[in-house]
Amino acid sequence: MHSNDTSTVAVVGLGKIGLPLAVQYALQGWHVIGCDINEQVVETVNAGRSHVHEEPELAYEVPHLVASGMLRATQDIAEAVRQAQVVVVIVPVIIDEQHKPNFTSIDIASSSIGANLQPDTLVLYETTLPVGTTSQRLRALLERASRLKAGKDFLLAYSPERVSSGHIFRDLRTYPKVIGGIDARSTVAAETFYRSVLAAEIIPMASTDEAEFVKLIETTYRDVNIALASEYARFADMHSLDVTAAIAAANTQPYSHIHTPGVGVGGHCIPVYPYFLLAGVEEYTDTSSPFPLLHLPRSARAINDAMADYAVSRVEEIVGSLFGQSVLMLGVAYRGDVRETAFTSAKLLQEALLQRGATIYVDDPLFTHDELHQLGYTPFTSQNESHISAVMLQAAHKSYDMFDFSRLTNCGVVLDGRRALSREHQQRIVAQGMRYIFLGDGKRDENISSVSNEENEHIEYVLPGKRA
Repeated sequence: MHSNDTSTVAVVGLGKIGLPLAVQYALQGWHVIGCDINEQVVETVNAGRSHVHEEPELAYEVPHLVASGMLRATQDIAEAVRQAQVVVVIVPVIIDEQHKPNFTSIDIASSSIGANLQPDTLVLYETTLPVGTTSQRLRALLERASRLKAGKDFLLAYSPERVSSGHIFRDLRTYPKVIGGIDARSTVAAETFYRSVLAAEIIPMASTDEAEFVKLIETTYRDVNIALASEYARFADMHSLDVTAAIAAANTQPYSHIHTPGVGVGGHCIPVYPYFLLAGVEEYTDTSSPFPLLHLPRSARAINDAMADYAVSRVEEIVGSLFGQSVLMLGVAYRGDVRETAFTSAKLLQEALLQRGATIYVDDPLFTHDELHQLGYTPFTSQNESHISAVMLQAAHKSYDMFDFSRLTNCGVVLDGRRALSREHQQRIVAQGMRYIFLGDGKRDENISSVSNEENEHIEYVLPGKRA
């Protein structure tokens, strides 16, 4: 399957991943019709502009591809699917308040695709899904709406997106592409398509179920790893140890890959997809067992969500009760230098601080004050500077390493929740009479932990019997 003058791929969902995928396919010679229910998104793309600002390449590529006729957008999914030889679906599946997968959007999209599906079309799902979703739920929707049979009349495969916001085109170039079809022919068709649009390695799996499992393994691993690092941080605080130095040394062993502890885990992926894994075991789980199936991922989720409360308790140990005190939270984004707030730990910190009666002010250079208000926060202004008793860094924006803490004349402590501030900035904070702390610093009296290499250089020792 190679692109030619009439080869068309429909990309269903033009969000932060869908639009970059559409651009990637168009750059490789496919005519791309992007589908989205959002009229503003469609109008923006057709005007040659990108609504996804985290990927700098889009600002150049979208207008170029739209002008050349290789990319266009529509709200009419029927038109797009009827013209396409390949349909790529990247519509989100979210979790509800009970942490159960909500398939509403992808169900609607799949039924619409099925109603307009042409024989021999390849349908590819890239949305992260619970195991068995493609082969059972989505296959049934497509077959029912189309009156065609998957594997016989059309091809069906799954290939999880594995990219990170802000680095999508880099990740598409370098990360291996995992694929799995409902049968051998579908797998080969998927492999052929992806070889036409990507230079990365292709890894075929035995089935769509196995390909779905791959994505849940890698995201759940990261959540469990971070939870382990967070447990190490609390242990370090109990025993006056520096967890950062200890983890760095441990990771010099090739089999150790411990992540960095922090105030919590946010984003569309890591705090969400473990629940997709858990959704597949409920009917097989013996709830009376002390260690039911997937006990570890379940515990990891609880540990990571509890770190915000633990961080607030560390601040209280230094400034006392937070009732009536003002706290400045730096960053509401779920990750440093990314303008997104999905499942951000800022909400967990906000909840923990409010429970203690604190007044919370928030700074984030990626959001306007109006946007912060809309997100439920009170923006920090110069009028609040003298009121701040404590600072909690939640998002590791690079600009915070230049934040002027000297303005906070009554601040007693800065908690670096992401271990993001440089040693020089830490020293400036301490020089201004504040405590600098991080999770796992050992709660030691010295504000900046670990003996420096410079201090070691002034110490000499000669082994007995050896000449200096």
